[in-house]
Amino acid sequence: MSPYDPSAFPPFAVTVDLVVLTVRRHALCALAVRRGEPPFLGHWALPGGFVRDDEDLSSAAARELVEETGLTAHDPAAPEQVNGAHLEQLATYGDPKRDPRMRVVSVAHLALAPDLPAPRPGGDAHSARWAPVEDLLNPGGYGLEGEQATPLAFDHAQILADGVERARSKIEYSSLATAFCPPEFTVGELRRVYEAVWAVSLDPRNFHRKVTGTPGFLVPTGGTTTRQGGRPAQLFRAGGATLLNPPMLRPEV
Repeated sequence: MSPYDPSAFPPFAVTVDLVVLTVRRHALCALAVRRGEPPFLGHWALPGGFVRDDEDLSSAAARELVEETGLTAHDPAAPEQVNGAHLEQLATYGDPKRDPRMRVVSVAHLALAPDLPAPRPGGDAHSARWAPVEDLLNPGGYGLEGEQATPLAFDHAQILADGVERARSKIEYSSLATAFCPPEFTVGELRRVYEAVWAVSLDPRNFHRKVTGTPGFLVPTGGTTTRQGGRPAQLFRAGGATLLNPPMLRPEV
């Protein structure tokens, strides 16, 4: 058997790209950065970067998340964290031509967090902003008012679409929708998360009955709030259930 020769194989790089989703002004939004370097100079893209020699994939994704948003990846086994975000691996993208620089394989991750503040650009990002996913996925491209719209860099439109669909499907059968909410929230606030992620309108009474009747989904805190206006609304926190039975099936549009 001939010895292993690394030079016999073409080199390639590994990156992590982040689909960071939040709900802002009742719309599902994703973090987008304007590239400050070639390739795709000036195009909008998902945040991310190359995996370092001493990093595993989850560490690289967590580092990029901190650098781009100031959020830390939430450990479900740990106590509730300040600035914590749900982070999970989404999919791997390896088209040989996806990056014009060299062969690059990207392992995309999905991050979800409550109403996030204005982003801060980092790395090679020239600027960063929250944008409605519908705008970013517009077939004609994305651009700010007064500028020419361009497609998202690389294959980021496909990655973003896959991340949005993952979020939409997972909140049907899991408690993931609470990742978009503050530690204590009302049923109305949770309903608006479902409406934003699914891009639908839901009947308030039916929704209230479903979520409060699903074992382990919500736990009353004993408090109330008037932050949404009107009469005091009961506050809840996420329960211990990770899977919902019965599931919250999204309406057919």
